[in-house]
Amino acid sequence: MKVIHFIAGIDKTEGGTTEYMRLLSTELKKHTELIIVTGISEHPIDIRGVNIKFFKTNVLRWFSLIKEFSVFLEKEKPNLVHINGIWSPQNWGFQKAAQKLGIKVIVSPHGMLEPWIMAHNPLKKKIALFLYQKKAIQRSAHIHATAQMEAANIQALGFNNPICIIPNGIDLNDVKGIKEFYGTRKMVFLSRIHPKKGIELLLEAWRNTNTNGWILEIAGNGDENYIVTLNESAQDLKDVHFVGAKYGEAKWNFLRSADVMVLPTHSENFGIVVAEALAVGVPVITTQGTPWEDLEIHQCGWWINLSVSNLEKIITKVTHTSVNELETMGRKGRQLVTEKYEVKAVTHKIIDLYQKVLN
Repeated sequence: MKVIHFIAGIDKTEGGTTEYMRLLSTELKKHTELIIVTGISEHPIDIRGVNIKFFKTNVLRWFSLIKEFSVFLEKEKPNLVHINGIWSPQNWGFQKAAQKLGIKVIVSPHGMLEPWIMAHNPLKKKIALFLYQKKAIQRSAHIHATAQMEAANIQALGFNNPICIIPNGIDLNDVKGIKEFYGTRKMVFLSRIHPKKGIELLLEAWRNTNTNGWILEIAGNGDENYIVTLNESAQDLKDVHFVGAKYGEAKWNFLRSADVMVLPTHSENFGIVVAEALAVGVPVITTQGTPWEDLEIHQCGWWINLSVSNLEKIITKVTHTSVNELETMGRKGRQLVTEKYEVKAVTHKIIDLYQKVLN
C-alpha cells in the first residue's frame, strides 16, 4: 500500500500536529510505502527513514503549485492520500489534485473544526468554507477524528462523511526515563505559547492563589511579542518563570522535573503533551476543551471547565496533595498511556482505516 501524507509544515514551531506526523510515520513506514509531502520551512523536524518531498507552497504561485502537485501524484500513483489539517489552501490544493486523479482522500482536521477555533477569526473561516473548505471536507472518503468529542463537533457542523475515531499516539521508546522523585513542588506548562492555550488565565489564577511554596515554569515558543506581553504581565509573580522552548532530552528532563503538568487550553483535539507528561509519570491538569476525561476516569489528573476560579481551586487542591498521592497518580498515568495510547496500537488502527477506505 502506497500512502502520501500531506501536511502544510513540519517545522519545529508547528506544535502538536508536527509531532503527530513524526510519531505516526515512525511506525507507519514499517507497514506502508510512505511519502510525506509538505512545505519548505526553516527548521523542519527530522523524520528518519521516510521519503519527504518539500514544495514551495507559497499561494502566490498557486496555479503552478497545483500543477506541480498533479505531476507529482501522477508520477507516484499512491493508493491513498491522507490530508493533515484544514484551512490552508495548500491542503485543499493537494486534495483537489489527488481527487481529480481518482485517488481516495482521508482528512484529519486535527482539531481545526473545534468550537473555539471556529470562533477565532470567524469571518475568514466562513469565507474559506464558502470558497473551498466545505466542499473539500464533504468530498473526502473518510474523516479521521482523534476523540468522540471532536467527531461530535464535526457532525454538528453538518458533515455527514464516515468518521473514524482514532486517538493520537506516543512512542514509549522516545520517553527518556520515568520520574523517580516526587516533591519538587513544581508545576510546568509545556506547549506552544499561543492565546488558545489559556496562559493568561493560568497567570491570573496563580496570582490569586496561595501556591504554598510551589513554582510555575512555562516552556514553549510562539510569537515573540506575545511572549513579551506575558512576561510583562507576570513581573509581580516571583515564583513564575518563562524558560523558553524545550526539545529532545531537555523536554523529557523538564517534564520529569515537575510534580504536575498544566495545560489550561481553550481547545485541543488531543494534546500530545498530556500523553507525554503521563508517560513519564507526571499527573496532569487540563480542561474539558480537550478529550482527556481519562484523567478523571483513571485517577491520574484533573479535567476541569476552564475558568480562572476553577484554576484557582485546582491549584489549591494540587498544592495540598501529598507527595505519595502525586506519585500514585503518576504511576496510574504511565499505565494508562501504555495500555491505550502507545503508537503501535494507534498505527494498526490507522492501517485498518486505510484498508476499509480502499476496499
